[in-house]
Amino acid sequence: MNSPINLFEYEQLAKSHLSQMTFDYYSSGAWDEITLKDNRTAFTRIKLRPKMLVDVSKINLTTKVLDEPLQLPLFIAPMAFQCLAHPDGEIATASAAASAGVGMVLSTLSTKSLEEVAKVANTLKWFQLYIHKDRGLTRALVERAYTAGYKALCLTVDAPVLGKRERDQRNEFTLPPGLHPANLTKISGLDIPHEQGESGLLTYFAEQINPALTWKDLEWLQSLSPLPLVLKGILRGDDAVRAVEYGAQAIVVSNHGGRQLDGAIASLDALPEIIAAVDGKAEVLLDGGIRRGTDILKALALGAKAILIGRPVLWGLAVSGQEGVSDMISLLKDELTSAMALSGCASLQDIDSTLVIRNW
Repeated sequence: MNSPINLFEYEQLAKSHLSQMTFDYYSSGAWDEITLKDNRTAFTRIKLRPKMLVDVSKINLTTKVLDEPLQLPLFIAPMAFQCLAHPDGEIATASAAASAGVGMVLSTLSTKSLEEVAKVANTLKWFQLYIHKDRGLTRALVERAYTAGYKALCLTVDAPVLGKRERDQRNEFTLPPGLHPANLTKISGLDIPHEQGESGLLTYFAEQINPALTWKDLEWLQSLSPLPLVLKGILRGDDAVRAVEYGAQAIVVSNHGGRQLDGAIASLDALPEIIAAVDGKAEVLLDGGIRRGTDILKALALGAKAILIGRPVLWGLAVSGQEGVSDMISLLKDELTSAMALSGCASLQDIDSTLVIRNW
């Protein structure tokens, strides 16, 4: 294959660069992968209604999220174990994000430490948090993120236990020798076990992640640092209202890329209810299934302030490291620019709900 010209081609090319276990880990969803597939097909149910005879000679993609500037409305989603795709892992991803002026959310389970990533991520960076049963470990992670200059805590709320990913179970997923969750191994000795007939990550979650977390624990979490709180994994309007009541300044509408509760609503389908429920009291972002510039346009038209892109980053990383991630971002930027021009939107402020219609 020649150089990929869209994100789907990056995925096809990445297969030849990754082991079967790694590709399955990155690409799989829970159980029958219904939600994984629906995240994509949800975008086909939304149709665009372009406006004509608008001056689109200049397209402005800039925005702000939590009052921090972005060159386009895009974040790199938090994804674990990026060194499985390329030796530079999260360092390469962060460098590409910084070069493009987009945000990055670093996973608790990254294979480069949050301090290492902070040195190269001179753009907007958030730290994604799993609250462990060991409260001292969670406190240490928050304090390290604040000290390293991360701008927000992004708490994943849809993973009290890990979704059953059968491809990982079949492959007995674990990290190869030499790779570790860098934020945890040095301060706690925690690692991903190898389990006979089971995913090591599933075992890790069962042993280490706190399934008793409730809304009341958010007060404790916010007492640990002055960082704004972002809740990732909200799919209901009433939960969105409660998130705001408990201090969240932003919400990520997400079903964890179809990797948690199979059969859950597609992120895009959940977005309008959450936008209405929040009523401007918090910023709302979306992840799940975005592969084209027109997907970003549809999400913005339905009310999202920005989007998060996940698996395609890993495909770019696998194909050619930082260069691949940069190219993937560039492809999306070019597609969004073109889609906005063809829709009669010269800036993000011109995008509103009149641009889309749901086609059931």
